[in-house]
Amino acid sequence: MSTSPAGPPPPADGLLSAARRNLRELAHGLSHASHPSTPLLAGAPKPWQRMLPYVVVLALTATFIPVTINVLTTQYDVPGALAGALGVAQAAPLLMLAHRPLQAWWIIFPADIAGALVVLSRSTGPDALWPWTAPALIAYLFLLLALGLRETRRTVVGVWVVTAAAGAALHLIAPDRAADSALLLSILGAVVLVIGAAVRERGEATRRLAEQETISEAERAQRTLLEERTRIARELHDVVAHHMSVITVQADSAPYRISGLSEPAQEEFASIAAAARESLGEMRRLLSVLRSDGTEGDRAPQPGLDRLQQLVEATVRAGLPAELSLAAELGEVPPAVDLSAYRIVQEALANVVRHAPGARTQVSVRAAAGHLNVLVVNGPAPKPAAPLESAGTGHGLVGMRERVRLTGGTLDTGPLPDGGFRVAARMPLPPAVSPSAPPPSEDL
Repeated sequence: MSTSPAGPPPPADGLLSAARRNLRELAHGLSHASHPSTPLLAGAPKPWQRMLPYVVVLALTATFIPVTINVLTTQYDVPGALAGALGVAQAAPLLMLAHRPLQAWWIIFPADIAGALVVLSRSTGPDALWPWTAPALIAYLFLLLALGLRETRRTVVGVWVVTAAAGAALHLIAPDRAADSALLLSILGAVVLVIGAAVRERGEATRRLAEQETISEAERAQRTLLEERTRIARELHDVVAHHMSVITVQADSAPYRISGLSEPAQEEFASIAAAARESLGEMRRLLSVLRSDGTEGDRAPQPGLDRLQQLVEATVRAGLPAELSLAAELGEVPPAVDLSAYRIVQEALANVVRHAPGARTQVSVRAAAGHLNVLVVNGPAPKPAAPLESAGTGHGLVGMRERVRLTGGTLDTGPLPDGGFRVAARMPLPPAVSPSAPPPSEDL
């Protein structure tokens, strides 16, 4: 006996399964709040804004409790004790709208149904609303608004469906009664829920947009930092490669420049030259990774403090009154510090041109206490004209900090009281060696 493979389920079974799944999701949405019990407007910047929801719900509760009791006793002839219990049950949970509107609905909705059944047992006039009294209807609209502002779309749709179904069921119980308030609550409730959901979704979209902008700014700053580090690595490669090339040439030419070298000495020089060439090869491979974007390295040597005068003169020709004070004797300046000092002055002057055109600027480079001090100070712009770039991100300062950090120094930047700006870098210099002192020996 052969059995045929099971085919896809019939369409009716698929619809039934989907209906069951939707009902389970609807029941879960109605029984579980989609947000923590944080008050509405808890993140508002001002205290009165954070207190506003509490003031509103307190006013609603203080209004609807006596009004509900009065309407039940005068218009529907409900005994005072029962009217008081229904008024408290229908209106007191409004205090929860600020932080737990769904839990408030669990109390108010059964209380409204109980109130409708109580009113059904009383003799009323032809103009009396049923099944929902006027205070219960209006209070329920406030409840739906709070739900729309806090809960998900699935939950608010479920609340509306349950409310409309309850109104229809009560009308079937007493078809001879006019159920105008049930239809009215269904229509107004849908409008209120749509308004609340629209406001909530707009607020969430605004919050997500702000978060995305913050993330994008952080990513942009990180990308700028990585690009600046890559640029520094390229420049340092050029500086170090120059010195390694000099070592290679000196080691290779030593046997020809120095006569009478022993065989071990010549082998030592050859070993030094080979190690230098190997190091240069490793650096070129590293640089090829850093220049994976296809850019070519600069052919000219990297600038240093000896070209600061040219830099300041070019800045003056661009219309910026700048003055340079460069110490005559700076001592031995390492290549990394030499290049970093030049780039810091270059970036600082560029920032003055961009953000304070025409401002008088002082550039000072001094060596003191074993450190190279670079100071660039500019005053305010002489005219209130708009800067050349008004949307600066401060990423130029990122490069300065990276360069100073690379040399083990410190950087201090910030505005001045007169409206100017100050950039102060302090980078360590190697200790000076006395001519009579022998060079330090190292055990290898």
